[in-house]
Amino acid sequence: MNSCITVLLADITTLHCDAIVNAANRSLLGGGGVDGAIHRAAGAELLEECRTLGGCRTGEAKITKGYRLPAKFVIHAVGPVYSGAREDAVLLADCYRNSLDLARENGVRTIAFPAISTGVYGYPVREATKVAVDTVKKWLADNSDYTMEVTFCCFDERTRKVYEEQTARIIG
Repeated sequence: MNSCITVLLADITTLHCDAIVNAANRSLLGGGGVDGAIHRAAGAELLEECRTLGGCRTGEAKITKGYRLPAKFVIHAVGPVYSGAREDAVLLADCYRNSLDLARENGVRTIAFPAISTGVYGYPVREATKVAVDTVKKWLADNSDYTMEVTFCCFDERTRKVYEEQTARIIG
């Protein structure tokens, strides 16, 4: 089976896959948006495990169990707060690449990403989506010996349309 990229409009906390990615803050102790939703759905055990991780730097990722989620794992990736600097794209790409590396190290074959940094962190959706899709496509090509199904899970229709446009650009 070949690796693939799909786009889905859904609540990431309901997906049945090996891992979901949390658009986390540096403390890893929960917050708003997708971070808060994942922590609420996973239950108190997720927060307890996150407390043992010592936080996470921007661009990096750490893995925990999924607890009450349908997903076996949660990969917590800390995206950049958008400033318009070139470094923003580098750090955002690092989130995706480091999450996929961590997924592979843990035998994950199906993974779902939210639109990291596009909420309260202010990253423009179109720019963030290009970074996400290009980074995932490159990772899949560089890791062609490993089959991975990557889903971009979008919270709203506007974001889903942007992801559909970007994935069509690389597939078409």
